[in-house]
Amino acid sequence: MSTRWRLFRNNTRSLSTAEGLAIDDTLPQSVADHKGIPILHLYTFVPSVIVGKYQDIEAALRLDRCKARGIEFNRRSTGGGTVIMGPEIVALGLGIHVDCPGLRNSGVGGVFQSMGEVLSKALERIGVSSQFRAKNDLEVAGKKIAGLSAASETGKSLLFHTSFLVDFDVELMTDIMNTPLVKLSDKGYNCFSRRMTTLREEAGRDISVTNAMDMIQRAFEEQFGISFEDDGPDEWEKSTIDRFIRERYTNPEWIFSHKHPRSRMGVGRLKTGGGLLEIYLSLSGGSIENVVITGDFFSTSEDISRLESVLKWTSARDEKIKESIGKVWRSDMIYGLDVDTLTRAILLAKENQVRL
Repeated sequence: MSTRWRLFRNNTRSLSTAEGLAIDDTLPQSVADHKGIPILHLYTFVPSVIVGKYQDIEAALRLDRCKARGIEFNRRSTGGGTVIMGPEIVALGLGIHVDCPGLRNSGVGGVFQSMGEVLSKALERIGVSSQFRAKNDLEVAGKKIAGLSAASETGKSLLFHTSFLVDFDVELMTDIMNTPLVKLSDKGYNCFSRRMTTLREEAGRDISVTNAMDMIQRAFEEQFGISFEDDGPDEWEKSTIDRFIRERYTNPEWIFSHKHPRSRMGVGRLKTGGGLLEIYLSLSGGSIENVVITGDFFSTSEDISRLESVLKWTSARDEKIKESIGKVWRSDMIYGLDVDTLTRAILLAKENQVRL
């Protein structure tokens, strides 16, 4: 192996959501602005639930039940949906440059495929066959065993996230989550236990979290032809971690951002190939006065703001909406979506606004 990557691995304790997420957000910053070396972070969280960047946490979770059960809640910087975390689920953060050798350089979809291949190699080590399914799940016989998410907010440096289910508490998930009916009906399952599986269930034996981390580490080495150097954050990285803890993960303005509007706005909700898309829209005459784009898709804050801005005061007619979106649209601006799908959700929100 000719290349060495850095490895931050925590086997001794589970991390708080603030600490774990802050370390992960530091990884692409370090790759972009500091040492330039890919960093893999393997760890576990305390019992917790984490929503995706563009979700409304108060709509996604029953926060009163989280507090009553002592479950931490927070918001990560990557897109995607809600994940339950804890000491029996491997959390993985990877900071990497999009041009790194061995990484598929074809946008978010290519990154997901590359990481799906790594996790599939890990499962092959215990004789379990898996498949990557769009938009972001690794599945064994149609059941989810890992959820993938990613974000690119630092030039060409990317943060990749996954949760790898060694074991899982289905009862906890159903008790604290609010899951839109549109998502459940699309999946065709009436019980989460029929949708999820775990490493222990598929292996048919007790596999420890440490063993699972070993499998993942070896799979990365095989996939990318590298070796790992055991390491930890240096002083520059510790300072960045502390900043993220202060500014994001202990800050209510971050945790409770992306709230669904409470005013009378029409709602367009679609389950798409890129995730659940929710459009909140108000009209003034025949024009869009305000529009908010939320959901569990994958994009960047800059791109979502650009779309919301170009749609404001656009005529709410089909062709004008498409024309406005087309002025800023590019491939994978919202991963898995196209202009027609986004327009359809906006028109649905328009119809519901007119009915109010």
